Amino acid sequence: MTYLTPASCDLFNRPCFQFAQLKKYAPETIPQIKADYKAAWENWRAIILRVAAMLGEPFAAPHIERWCNGWQVRAHFFAYFKYHEWQESAAILSVLLNRRRLTVSLDWHCYKASISLTTLDHYNRWPQALDRKTYADYDLWHGSDDEYADYPRVADCDELPLRDAADYYSIGKHLERAQLGSVDSAAWIADTIRALQPLYEACHP
Repeated sequence: MTYLTPASCDLFNRPCFQFAQLKKYAPETIPQIKADYKAAWENWRAIILRVAAMLGEPFAAPHIERWCNGWQVRAHFFAYFKYHEWQESAAILSVLLNRRRLTVSLDWHCYKASISLTTLDHYNRWPQALDRKTYADYDLWHGSDDEYADYPRVADCDELPLRDAADYYSIGKHLERAQLGSVDSAAWIADTIRALQPLYEACHP
């Protein structure tokens, strides 16, 4: 069985990610970096597929971003889930692993916004369905906030003001790097996605 560990985060703790920089300053490290990334990504992929098996319907198959895009290795691993009926929506339940932590959140996929059948206005309706007691320990952050930042909890936010017309909030939970070795990450991801489903459903007209 595959798990995430603190070492899973450490993969991303490196000074540069672009192959052009690596070829210039440390070409001898490239084969090992590629091997490390491929192995870590296969583990990541197996975990996300375990999550998909746990979730079942009404979810479609997850999207799992590759470990590199041709010109650089990733600074994080990223995957997301959607319902079958909302695959053309930019509202997603995302899973992200970076050098600091594992995050599961309700998110707006900006890169898909231009082709989304769901608008940002639709997405921004989810706070109306927010039960503050149920989600008191969840974190909130703006879409433009840094992925490594500290975020306030729902319990500590009285209002959710938007900064501008393109702004939105994500809501989710995190497992910090040191916690990863002691938790079944796939089960935790699946449980958190299930808990966020009512808010995800509230994003869709």
